[in-house]
Amino acid sequence: MSKYVGLDVSMEETSVCVLDAGGSIVWEGKVESEPAAIEKMLRRRAPHAVKVGLETGPTSTWLWHELRRLDVPVVCIDARHAQAALSMRVNKTDRNDAAGLAQLMRMGWYREVQVKQLAAHGDGALLASRALLVRQRCEIENQIRGLLKNFGLRSRATTGRAFEQNVQALTRHHGLLKDVVTPLLAVWLALRQQTAVLTYKVKIRTMSSAACRRLLTMPGVGPMTALAFSAAIDDPARFRSSSSVGAYLGLTPRRYASGEVDRMGRISRCGDALTRSYLFEAANVMLSRSRGTNPLKSWAAKLAKRAGFKKARVALARKMAVTLHRMWVDGTDFGANAANA
Repeated sequence: MSKYVGLDVSMEETSVCVLDAGGSIVWEGKVESEPAAIEKMLRRRAPHAVKVGLETGPTSTWLWHELRRLDVPVVCIDARHAQAALSMRVNKTDRNDAAGLAQLMRMGWYREVQVKQLAAHGDGALLASRALLVRQRCEIENQIRGLLKNFGLRSRATTGRAFEQNVQALTRHHGLLKDVVTPLLAVWLALRQQTAVLTYKVKIRTMSSAACRRLLTMPGVGPMTALAFSAAIDDPARFRSSSSVGAYLGLTPRRYASGEVDRMGRISRCGDALTRSYLFEAANVMLSRSRGTNPLKSWAAKLAKRAGFKKARVALARKMAVTLHRMWVDGTDFGANAANA
């Protein structure tokens, strides 16, 4: 007999509910949140499981891949969609959530999430870690500058070793200020060094990927943008049309249409924020700094005269995302599809 299973996963234990085809509860319980333990429980309690459902969460990617490797028919669903159904229950407990997930599996009232490969998550973690160090370095640098201004001092240098040397020279004759700034400079220097380490790793990872090397042929796209785009998309075949990539990355405007009201809003900003920010930077470089001309740049330049530079940059970022996906799918370098985005 067919069985449907719901898994409400937490860090230590997972609540399990097994239903039959008629919706009756066959078994409920808890098991350790380890793939081997869950697979062993399923062999015993639901050997003919048709679908095993779990929500998106911190451990869902790892658990989904491990259960798939053990031939478990696991399905990962969007937690936001599941919440709409689970919130109908008066009492929220792990047991009730597992039962609700099992019912969703049985009825088919869910949207399956595309689970990325672990390698894509690794690339995303590398980029996110580097971005974190860059933000912290900038915060400490701004803090140092603010402290100097309180004493009428200004650091003329802006980057690199020159900033460190300039700050040391300015605080040489200010004992208390020197005691405060010296630890901040030490942390700033360590952050700068470790950022360089991660930047080098990003470049190595980018150049080792054939897809990323192809994306680099587009003007304005550097190693950060190429790797971030690759990690965010993961599998280009999961998009039926390249135009869907713009919406997936939150680069298309929201729309509200009801009755006589029909208005377009700002971009949705859904999806990967880091990838979106890199695409904005790449669009800015193509529009204002890159040499030469191409169909995308010419189109954006005309739009900038009509609608302004900011709107043109956002529109160009969407066009670039669509074109990058088309290049990836077709296996071509930049130029062949730029005019058809």
